[in-house]
Amino acid sequence: MSYLIRSLVITLSLLLTTAAFAGNTSYYGSKFHGKRTASGSIFNMNAMTAAHKTLPFGTEVEVTNPKTKQSVIVKITDRGPFTPGRVLDLSKAAAGKINCKLCNTTMKILSYGDGKYRKQ
Repeated sequence: MSYLIRSLVITLSLLLTTAAFAGNTSYYGSKFHGKRTASGSIFNMNAMTAAHKTLPFGTEVEVTNPKTKQSVIVKITDRGPFTPGRVLDLSKAAAGKINCKLCNTTMKILSYGDGKYRKQ
């Protein structure tokens, strides 16, 4: 599938989906700290970032832990989680801000990223 067609399919699917959703969220930290993410950036477990299976790289998402009512804004920089039943992997710092090692969260998309790979 060509890049243009693939981009159109992704864009249309994003427009047809809701901007808010919920799901199980976990975090990842020291094991991946300093390694390259799927977006090309270097993972920093102290940054406000997250991994999602399909959202474009650079997308900003507000993640809320309904139990604590705490929220954090993260940028999608990686792919994952790869554990069944989970929809988002937060950086260690982001998970700490909302007191979530493994919890159910709500997520609201604030802005869509361009999805480009950026080697830094």
